[in-house]
Amino acid sequence: MQNASDCAFYTAAFFGESLPTRRSIQKLQMMLAFVSILGQSPTPQGPAGGFNFFVPLIFIFVIMYFIMIRPQKKRQDEQKKLVAALKTGDRVVTSAGIHGLISNVKEATIMLKVADNVKIEIDKSAITNVLKTE
Repeated sequence: MQNASDCAFYTAAFFGESLPTRRSIQKLQMMLAFVSILGQSPTPQGPAGGFNFFVPLIFIFVIMYFIMIRPQKKRQDEQKKLVAALKTGDRVVTSAGIHGLISNVKEATIMLKVADNVKIEIDKSAITNVLKTE
């Protein structure tokens, strides 16, 4: 790039002014310095600058926890309690929609009576609902 006095001369010649004075050259130099400062990238901030980047990410994860993860954990805990409380004689509904009466409870499975002389063995985790007996 040309020096400031050359720029001042060409600017003055373009606008039809007389030759630049020392004062106008100084003004032009200050203006060029200001423009060059504006064109520079900002200096990196201290450690707090990096932390400010992670604040929105942390906020998003907190929201995701309360909207998605926590309700799912509650449902899983309720399902575990339901399965642990199964006993012979309960009327239940399976995830496949089969209604029946529990005739025998084993460690991981149950025997479900769906009709007279019809019993099926299903996994305990397939039980979705225990119907109230009247």
